[in-house]
Amino acid sequence: MPLIIGVPRETFAGETRVATVPEVVQKLIKQGYQIVVESGAGNLSNISDDEYRAAGAEVLGSAAEVWSKADIVFKLRGPDATEVGLLKTGGTLVSYIWPAQNPELMQQLAAKKATVLAMDSVPRISRAQKMDALSSQANIAGYRAVIEAANAFGRFFTGQITAAGKVPPAKVFVVGAGVAGLAAIGTAANLGAVVRANDTRKEVADQIISMGGEFVTVDYEEDGAGTGGYAKVMSEGFQKAQRDTYAQQAKEVDIIITTALIPGKPAPKLITADMVKSMKPGSVIVDLAAEQGGNCELTVPGEVTVQHGVTIIGYKDLPTRLAKTASTLYSTNLFRLSEDLIKTNSVEPAADTGAAAIHMNMEDEVVRGTVVIDQGNVTWPPPAPKLSAAPAAAPKAAPAPAAHGHGPSTTVSSPARVATMFIIAAILFGLIGYGAPTAFLGHLTVFVLGCFIGYMVVWNVTPALHTPLMSVTNAISSIIVIGALVQVAPPLADGITRPEMLIKVLAAVAIALTAINMFGGFAVTRRMLEMFRKN
Repeated sequence: MPLIIGVPRETFAGETRVATVPEVVQKLIKQGYQIVVESGAGNLSNISDDEYRAAGAEVLGSAAEVWSKADIVFKLRGPDATEVGLLKTGGTLVSYIWPAQNPELMQQLAAKKATVLAMDSVPRISRAQKMDALSSQANIAGYRAVIEAANAFGRFFTGQITAAGKVPPAKVFVVGAGVAGLAAIGTAANLGAVVRANDTRKEVADQIISMGGEFVTVDYEEDGAGTGGYAKVMSEGFQKAQRDTYAQQAKEVDIIITTALIPGKPAPKLITADMVKSMKPGSVIVDLAAEQGGNCELTVPGEVTVQHGVTIIGYKDLPTRLAKTASTLYSTNLFRLSEDLIKTNSVEPAADTGAAAIHMNMEDEVVRGTVVIDQGNVTWPPPAPKLSAAPAAAPKAAPAPAAHGHGPSTTVSSPARVATMFIIAAILFGLIGYGAPTAFLGHLTVFVLGCFIGYMVVWNVTPALHTPLMSVTNAISSIIVIGALVQVAPPLADGITRPEMLIKVLAAVAIALTAINMFGGFAVTRRMLEMFRKN
């Protein structure tokens, strides 16, 4: 019996997204899942029931039917009390949970002997990026924040010089350069605005510049990089210097977009009432941290207000304003998670619960971080992520003691060892040259030098550039095609016989394979360089 994934309609007020879209339904069915969807679940994302049916899903008439039939329930918002009651005993729920903020919900789900995977707890490590729903939704929020700001702002973003007069470009200041902040920077820059940004983490300065922004520094030496890619709480001295910097920016810019959040804590208040008063009339603040209280002191979560002539946008549902795109990205995150469920976990029929029991591999770092309740056992919080660290410096070897008064140690030093190796290699080379033909000796010399030069070239290049480097060197090394062309070409002078048919066939195959190597190498290099090139 295949596992059944259920997708109920979201009941949270104002939620327009849906946990799975038809394109992803088809992929889940190919994986071996059976999909049931509540009728009308995709209406607010402009997805009809017929589209789900065409993709292979079964559309059920009520939420109760979906919850009772599903082994795994895919949701966006955490379940309310009614939905918890509908969840199968021993069932599996995949959703936003926010375990630190919802202890009562955690206890209710644990009482149902449920297995719960929290999409807000996916570890922020490279291997889990494909499942990182927080990042995919934050990307949308950053983009939408600029669109909302442009709608509320009374001028073009880009500067213009026309017969009717000159319009200066808008000045945008972005606080925080995480996923949402970088999306906002890129969108505002593409619209023609002058973009500035600040973040407590120094390493994001290059990212801000690459997105078309200018990094605004705080005149205080302290790094705000925390664990898991998040910022940490800064010292009082840094915060004072930061407030001075933000106060100066508030007087100069037209739009401020704030994105600063610290996991498990209320949003830090970075834009004070005095800063808002100092802004030019008609300016705009978009507070992406409104759901956690807001980065601006005057933000009213969920509302748009005008304070001191400044429009303050405190929407808590920016991703839902791009419902179809947000649903597609979120459902893709869930699909990638379902792939890992198949690869790393086992499914067995439960004894009395009426649901298939999924046994999670808690040795897997991604699964361990995402699972907050395992068959009724609360497993949150997970252990601290294993961060890569620089290897410890090897202790200096103590000099070997003299052997019972017989003088100093006879251990061969490193230069002496290298010299010995070169002498041995020279002797071997001489012996080979003594008995080998002259042409062979020349080819061998070129081969050895080529290996040495190639090794030294790769050795002295940073690992981040190894892939483009190797693709280029592979293409260049395909000079072998010239030798193959000589073999299939007609003779150049009398007395040179044509190669045998077998040699011609092998040469033609060599040309074909080498051509793939050449063009493939340059194509890979170009694609990699395009990733870092701003259009």
